[in-house]
Amino acid sequence: MTTINKPSKDALAGMKVIELAQIMAGPTCGMMLADLGAEVIKVEKINGGDDSRQYSDPQINGISAPFLMLNRNKQAIALDLKSEKGKEILFKLIKDADVLTENFRKGTMEKLGIGYDTLRKINPGLIYCSISGYGSEGPYADKGGFDLIAQGFSGLMSITGEPNGAPLRTGNSIADINAGILAAFGILAAYQHKQRTGEGQRVETSLLEASLQQLYWHAAIYFATGESPGPSGSSHILATPYQAFPTGSDWIIIGGANEKNWVRIAQVLGHAEWTEDERFKTNSARMANKPALITMMTEILATRPAAQWLAEFDKAGVPAGPVNNIGQALMHPQSLAMGMVVEQEHPVAGAIRTVGMPVKFSKTQPRYHRPPPRIGEDTIQILQGLGYTSSEIDELIQTGTITCVSGNSAQQPAATSQ
Repeated sequence: MTTINKPSKDALAGMKVIELAQIMAGPTCGMMLADLGAEVIKVEKINGGDDSRQYSDPQINGISAPFLMLNRNKQAIALDLKSEKGKEILFKLIKDADVLTENFRKGTMEKLGIGYDTLRKINPGLIYCSISGYGSEGPYADKGGFDLIAQGFSGLMSITGEPNGAPLRTGNSIADINAGILAAFGILAAYQHKQRTGEGQRVETSLLEASLQQLYWHAAIYFATGESPGPSGSSHILATPYQAFPTGSDWIIIGGANEKNWVRIAQVLGHAEWTEDERFKTNSARMANKPALITMMTEILATRPAAQWLAEFDKAGVPAGPVNNIGQALMHPQSLAMGMVVEQEHPVAGAIRTVGMPVKFSKTQPRYHRPPPRIGEDTIQILQGLGYTSSEIDELIQTGTITCVSGNSAQQPAATSQ
């Protein structure tokens, strides 16, 4: 299990990010940048902060577990952006920032007076990244976006589940998560351009685009044939046998994605003659006779437990594996060896675990140096860094322009991150 990493040279040291985004897509982007060394300042609304803080189930010592998952390594400041004083603070933050991320409905930032055209006048080098439901152009640009709606609109739900079954969403929030990854990708490309030219720019992605990108193979079929593929359960739409199978105990996955592996599968199952059977000799033939093949394989696999079959397939060099539940997958020795479980100590929640950075580097490994912040945890320190005096900060607290950790005042030492 990964704890706080040893000090390393941070890949994104020197990048300053202002995160106005909330819930999932934007915070995923911000966390990935923060893990690689960017200074990420999370700007939240004064009443309640990021909406994911309000998710009541599950919680860890009263703190939202979903919020904890996506907000490590960030500083937090809470502002009333509808007030002139609040906007003034944001403008000061923007002056030397490299990136701003937001996921408001189209036009919201402009109504608040903090849209791209306004902020780039303050900082021409600003990379302004928007994550929306449907993008900024087209007939649906004004619509709000949610992961489930994007999955349905994009066609993802039409290919998920069993044939002739009801449309299903993927088990995870794939549109939100992929949009966050795409936003980070876009920001890094724009940051490279800025390093060369000094120019900022607007970067956009959307839940719809993040969903459509998942359709590479299905889109290839549609563009080639004019037909829209439907759901195929756990099986692959282009190759077989490549799916989940029940055994004498648990389900397993068998990956016969090429002819060499198909030969090995037939041998392990004790039916080498299948490879010469005209129904199964080629992938095209197997796809045409898929129901018969799957039935025959299932009957044989039911005679022995999963562990025995997996051992046989591994010995033969056949790609195969178990169907784990979430706990089995996260706590498997392989996942732990790859640093995919991160342990930190939160000042309120106590010991917490989150999912680690899924990219490894030989020189600039990610660091997990701060637990997810409490709402307004760094407000006072950030304002002091911007030149605000103690009396000015206390006045902002009293007028409700800012929120800080309960009990803090600029006249006393501010709470520090653990």
